[in-house]
Amino acid sequence: MILKRRRKSPLFVIIVTFLITAILLISAKFVYDYLHLKWLLRANPLLYVDYVEKYAREYEVDKFLIYAIIKTESDFRTDAVSSAGARGLMQITEETFDWLSVYRLRESGKVFDHMFIADDNIRYGSYLITYHLRNFGDIDCALAAYFAGDNTVIRWLNNPDFSQDGKTLSEVPDPDTRHYIHKVNTAYEIYLKLYS
Repeated sequence: MILKRRRKSPLFVIIVTFLITAILLISAKFVYDYLHLKWLLRANPLLYVDYVEKYAREYEVDKFLIYAIIKTESDFRTDAVSSAGARGLMQITEETFDWLSVYRLRESGKVFDHMFIADDNIRYGSYLITYHLRNFGDIDCALAAYFAGDNTVIRWLNNPDFSQDGKTLSEVPDPDTRHYIHKVNTAYEIYLKLYS
């Protein structure tokens, strides 16, 4: 007796093909998400944790904002130097260092080279962003002041082309400052999603 192979119905083939495709897509999505998360964690690390947490507590500022600024300013390089001569993790200029050490933190014995030391740099940068946050009450204005200086932000806030209420910026006229605010805010959102 010859046995005939039973042909599979087209509906059966479609269902099996759909299920295999779905399994492959779900697996690919899982692998992609896993690799993307690993990349995000590597690209946005938590380094200098003791110093960041210490000064975040001391100055009452969100530690993830400090991490976002460090990520944006120096990508966690203590030896970073900008074209403007800003130094260290949070990129403190000599003029800002002098102002902070003499008038705000009232420290003697510190020299500008101390901005290459993680502890000192994070202390100065954390104090500075906290100062701007308290002064302006708005994170975008504080970041703009951190990047371009408070006198620049005050001038923008007093210009109705850039601020309707004198407290927030509806437009940041300088493209470099605008880009900086966007980069820090993006990094801040990533840190919050990854670690909070």
